Amino acid sequence: MIITRTPYRVSFFGGGTDYPVWWREHGGAVLATTIDYYCYITCAPRQPFYDFKYLVSWSRNETTNTIDEIEHPSVRELLRHMSAEGGMDIRTAGELPARAGLGASSAFTVGLLHALYLLRGERPPKMQLATEAIHVEQNLIRENVGCQDQTMAAFGGLNRVEFARDGAIEVAPIEIPETRRRELQDSLLLVFTDSTIDASTRTASEIAKHQIEATPRKQPQLRRMREMVDEGARLLQDGHLADFGRLLHEGWLLKRSLTPHISSSGIDEIYEAARESGALGGKIAGAGGGGFMLLYAPPEAMPGIKERLKDLIQVDARFESQGTQVVFQNHSASRSITGGSGARA
Repeated sequence: MIITRTPYRVSFFGGGTDYPVWWREHGGAVLATTIDYYCYITCAPRQPFYDFKYLVSWSRNETTNTIDEIEHPSVRELLRHMSAEGGMDIRTAGELPARAGLGASSAFTVGLLHALYLLRGERPPKMQLATEAIHVEQNLIRENVGCQDQTMAAFGGLNRVEFARDGAIEVAPIEIPETRRRELQDSLLLVFTDSTIDASTRTASEIAKHQIEATPRKQPQLRRMREMVDEGARLLQDGHLADFGRLLHEGWLLKRSLTPHISSSGIDEIYEAARESGALGGKIAGAGGGGFMLLYAPPEAMPGIKERLKDLIQVDARFESQGTQVVFQNHSASRSITGGSGARA
């Protein structure tokens, strides 16, 4: 048995420039961090005591005898990708909700890919996990996703990630003193917007599709969003953190101008309430339409913001730097039991 732990991420700048439709022509970059909330994957070979080969437990339980019958798209395509024909027991638990803008789907893909490699006795490098997860999500599942979520989930940390026109990915950690890191963390707050808006039909892939379609018409905005990556990295290292918050505000105004599906009247009301209470900037995490909103405010303003938004679920996340990790490995996981013809219990 293998258990992997893979972090969620918060993106600050550059989201949208990590879609292939943009970086293949212009190159792209993001500034993002992983946080100390995780997706856990338990994965074990399934032994021949039951009348099904595959158990997949997520928001519901699936039991099937073939990979093709599995409905969970990431599980199905990863098992095909890894040629895992011997039967498998896969279970997941997430500390934050899926479809909330924090890269949960990609954390799942990276974590399961990591576990499947370990079951084969292989320890792939982080870049291999990132690029294969991108391939699975973009080319096999055919989701409208970028490349930052898989890369951040694999590597972890506070990073500037560059996406070159030839497809190369470069991950550059942002080094800042611990006191400054704590000040930055104390200035950030995640609030969950879905309890006050209608996000029941929202999916990141659908919203991303609208943004991808709008890309040819939004080149000036995307170029500016790409420039903000370098400005944000410089401010984190050498500038005033308050200016980092103000840059987030500028970035949010640009992002919400890309398509009308990114924001809504409910999201705008939450953001304006936070700004009136002292927030300098913020943004909807991920593709938009709902999920978590990231807010930046001086630490002394945080109590007032939390009180103003007390009806919303609030998360004080801290940064993490490890990326996907193995938290349990039974070294006898590859043992097999043979014989028999089906269910016995």
